[in-house]
Amino acid sequence: MSGVTKMRKLFLKSGIKNKVIEHIRENAKIKNIYIDFINGYSEHLHALISLQKKQNISDVMQLIKGESSYWINKYNLLRNKFSWQDDYFAVSVSHSHVNKVRDYIKNQEQHHKKMTWDEEIELFIKKYGFERLKG
Repeated sequence: MSGVTKMRKLFLKSGIKNKVIEHIRENAKIKNIYIDFINGYSEHLHALISLQKKQNISDVMQLIKGESSYWINKYNLLRNKFSWQDDYFAVSVSHSHVNKVRDYIKNQEQHHKKMTWDEEIELFIKKYGFERLKG
């Protein structure tokens, strides 16, 4: 799953990004959300999440994004008000590709020196024949 900052603002510089990731991990444990791996770049985060039977993507993303926005603003981690975009990107991953996805998430800094998040999503959509849905 991927979440992007509002207006793609570069809020998640390395120091802030690491604090946010640690907080998301801790909060997810409290809410019984299993985050296998999480990392990102200055305007987005990717997370490899294993959903339980009664969890769905929409609810999990709301819990993660809503609470992390609240936490960032409550503790004034940024000079400006922080928020995530309303949308997110999610795909399922077969067990045989989990290690490849972990490596991809781990190497976000290097990856995005070559390609922006928007370029990456457009390439992914074209490569796999997906459509953008507005909800």
